[in-house]
Amino acid sequence: MENKGIYITIGLIAVLVFAVIVIIILSDGRDKKADNQANTTNTTNKINYEEAAEKQMAKPEKGETIAVMHVKNFGDITFKFFEDKAPKAVENFLTHAKEGYYNGVKFHRVIEEFMIQGGDPKGDGTGGESIWGTGFEEEFDDSLVPYRGALCMASAGVGRSSLGSQFFIVQANPDNQTAQALTSRNYDSSLVEQYKKYGGNIYSLYKQYTVFGQVVEGMDVVDSIAKVETTMSSNGEMSSPVEDVIIESIEVKTQE
Repeated sequence: MENKGIYITIGLIAVLVFAVIVIIILSDGRDKKADNQANTTNTTNKINYEEAAEKQMAKPEKGETIAVMHVKNFGDITFKFFEDKAPKAVENFLTHAKEGYYNGVKFHRVIEEFMIQGGDPKGDGTGGESIWGTGFEEEFDDSLVPYRGALCMASAGVGRSSLGSQFFIVQANPDNQTAQALTSRNYDSSLVEQYKKYGGNIYSLYKQYTVFGQVVEGMDVVDSIAKVETTMSSNGEMSSPVEDVIIESIEVKTQE
């Protein structure tokens, strides 16, 4: 009789353990279902990349702040800005421009079919500071994409408060191989279509660097700079222009 009682007790414990396991599994299933529903909602509310790209590429409206960069021996590059999406980056760049901080500064890093980078008074990529004297954080907005002509903040790569005075202009043209690679990596099909139209660099730049402006005139000047002869830089890449490419000044004004 005692053995029978033990068997009954063991049986009851086994049933209870089984019941607990079933409850956990069902609960986990409900949680996963909720997660899937949340993901579905996020997908439903995803960015309309076509509409966002049209806004990013649109000409500045009358009264908008623009900046004209005068590059010695090359010509002018005109930018518009996204103050509503990246207010600190825009304020930093425009204030530096108005105060002449960039006058005489060169594009120290040039890589054709990628970008041209400048804004460092030291001229080697190791200098420059923000208008606040300390680094500030990235400002990401998924609707702003580093398409060709995007004006972005360069980052020292240390945390999210390393932005100073350096910036770069995306120069890469669209190409079929990259478009196919984006598709194979499951990038949003609408984003891929915009890349095919506008070019740029999505792999290494999108959501990694702050986009705060866009070239509206002068991409031919950017292309000319991107084609200059380069030599080995201190970090081992062929990106240092043999002959200096100098920013004479940046004129901040209002679109007429």
